[in-house]
Amino acid sequence: MEAFQYTYIDIFISLVLASIMFGLGLSLTVSSFRNILVYPRAFFIGLSSQMIALPVIAFLILLFSDIPDVYKVGIMILAVCPGGTTSGFVTYLFKGNVALSISLTAINSVLTIFTIPFVVNFSLQYFMKQDSNLHLPILDSFIQIFLVTLLPASLGVFVHRIKPNIAKFLEKQLKYILMVLLAIVYSVKFFAGEQYGGTGITAAEAWTIFPYTLIFNVACFILSIGFGKLTRLTIRDAFTIAIEVTLHNTTLALLIAGTLLHNQEMVKPALVYSMFSFWSAILFGIITKLIYKDKLSFEK
Repeated sequence: MEAFQYTYIDIFISLVLASIMFGLGLSLTVSSFRNILVYPRAFFIGLSSQMIALPVIAFLILLFSDIPDVYKVGIMILAVCPGGTTSGFVTYLFKGNVALSISLTAINSVLTIFTIPFVVNFSLQYFMKQDSNLHLPILDSFIQIFLVTLLPASLGVFVHRIKPNIAKFLEKQLKYILMVLLAIVYSVKFFAGEQYGGTGITAAEAWTIFPYTLIFNVACFILSIGFGKLTRLTIRDAFTIAIEVTLHNTTLALLIAGTLLHNQEMVKPALVYSMFSFWSAILFGIITKLIYKDKLSFEK
């Protein structure tokens, strides 16, 4: 079983993501997570949306696309890597349910250890007629989840509990600095050559991939809005799930395609998606706030 082999840029990304999780933890208390256990409906709706609906939607879109098969597999990898750390940050910016976001990110990260091999192996066989015996290194995956998600968030909650004034100060300072660092990291991935840790993607390749990743992004928002109305979630919870569903763990997708499958072509859909999905989530947040600012739920 092959272990993850990290480049310097991968390590930097992980450090920035862990810092973001620490910053989010600074705004939370233990009671924030206790409420999810008492009222778990939103959590399970979000979980089913990410684990089941997203791969199905991506597959249906790709059935009617004419992009190269290697990009189709890349989009399927992206679809099965939902709930990135940046989703918690956007949820925080728009005063969504940050505890719900972190909980979904953490649990999804564990479940993808088992769902990713199934979906990726199926996609390789269906689209490229290739057999693969992909397995994620379980120990390495758990360590990554713990170090990047659970540990820093827990430390943030701990600091909030014992030193709330310091937590409030740090929260304000970290909020914008970390997103600038993350933007720099993904810019390196997008624009740098392969010898500098990038993918070497060209403008022509980006424009070939972009329409289908955009369709997938919009479909994710529509799915979330539909589930929110159907299940009558509060605006806060429905918005949180929408952000979790649409802001994918592109870092994990890069590791799966580039490190485990050794295919930089499969990396490119996740990279293209990462360059616009943050801004589409911000736009979605602004529109949601404008429409539902005086309402508490999707109920009429």
